[in-house]
Amino acid sequence: MTASPASLALQQSAVPQERLLSTAIPGPESRRLMARKSAAVAAGVGTTMPVFAVRAGGGIVVDVDGNRLIDLGSGIAVTSVGASAPRVVEAVQEQVAAFTHTCFMVTPYEGYVGVAETLNRLTPGDHDKRTALFNSGAEAVENAVKISRSHTGRQAIVVFDHAYHGRTNLTMAMTAKDMPYKHGFGPFAGEVYRAPLSYPYRDGSTAGVTAAARAIDVIEKEVGAANLACIVIEPIQGEGGFIEPATGFLPALVAWCRANGVVFVADEVQTGFARTGDWFACDREGVVPDLIVTAKGIAGGLPLSAVTGRAEIMDAAHAGGLGGTYGGNPLACAAALAAIETIEAEDLVGRAREIEELVLARLRRIEGQDGRIGDVRGRGAMIAVELVEAGTDVPDPDLARTVASAAHRQGVIVLTCGTYGNVLRFLPPLSISDELLHDAFDVLAATLEVIE
Repeated sequence: MTASPASLALQQSAVPQERLLSTAIPGPESRRLMARKSAAVAAGVGTTMPVFAVRAGGGIVVDVDGNRLIDLGSGIAVTSVGASAPRVVEAVQEQVAAFTHTCFMVTPYEGYVGVAETLNRLTPGDHDKRTALFNSGAEAVENAVKISRSHTGRQAIVVFDHAYHGRTNLTMAMTAKDMPYKHGFGPFAGEVYRAPLSYPYRDGSTAGVTAAARAIDVIEKEVGAANLACIVIEPIQGEGGFIEPATGFLPALVAWCRANGVVFVADEVQTGFARTGDWFACDREGVVPDLIVTAKGIAGGLPLSAVTGRAEIMDAAHAGGLGGTYGGNPLACAAALAAIETIEAEDLVGRAREIEELVLARLRRIEGQDGRIGDVRGRGAMIAVELVEAGTDVPDPDLARTVASAAHRQGVIVLTCGTYGNVLRFLPPLSISDELLHDAFDVLAATLEVIE
């Protein structure tokens, strides 16, 4: 798909879709603003790139110095429909003129109900569902745990190696990686247990069902099904390294949960809303979670998250037990309905699969010529490269940082991730053109060639 649909063309026309370096990266205005940031913003709030954005749309971010950067990050999988999608912009403008907030728990409004109805329709499974809206992915994960505990009367939670679930106290406990997410912030919430994940690159030929049996054995021996409220898992891990479990791993876990009265929670915060070439990553193997957690790509850049699931589980919490002052803010609800309309109208699920085909082809050509690329993996517009010391499987985080920094200086936004910090992750907006993708991966290929 080399030509964008009409509404995406409107978005792109406002921001020229071509990489341009007007200054060195960072330019003088970004350096000036970074000095102000250092003096005003807490040091713990870091940035990936030392540039300040002023406009964005399609596959381009424009900084204060006039540089046009190719966006392979989408604000960490948030702006999947683009950072200025016309339907989203129009819907938010209309809503902000009507009212910005009343609190749904005080005087409700139709937008919240509309988002809940839409999520009940789109998420996996045709069972009776209910939805509750929140602000962030971490908040929604916590509420999924609350709901699971209320429904089961049990307390324990099982998560997996390499998992990332958020930065609140409970979700830090659920997250695997110490630095920068957990270090120095404990003690953490209790009754959180960790099981081994299926990691095909590092598991060799271990089948998904075999890996699931290994995880279940740990759960049964170290936690006990009778104590377990829920299993929480990312169908494809995000910050953990874009790890996709081997085929059969997720269905086997679901079957065990069903047999033992355990709530299966799919954390689709990063994978949801067309990102992986399906509406949700669970769809690929026909996995139907009891609860599904969504955020990021749900609302075109506005803060919104949700827990959607089986009505009998969702309704287990007592009246007043779920909610929050800003949860399901009317502006965010308007944006979500418009973003979902855009995904459906523009077939962005199909576009994600086209991006997958293009990006994987480019990366596998590079992989064939560079022994430092240990693995190329991913689905849709959620693709990763795991970098290792040449000829081994030893993680090389220094190389990942060097490649990303070099790409940044050439005007390509690239993110890193992984427990070992050795994974380059690519999350372009689904509104990006093929031409920009080819330009970005030309830069990446050239960068790898010149780095010893």
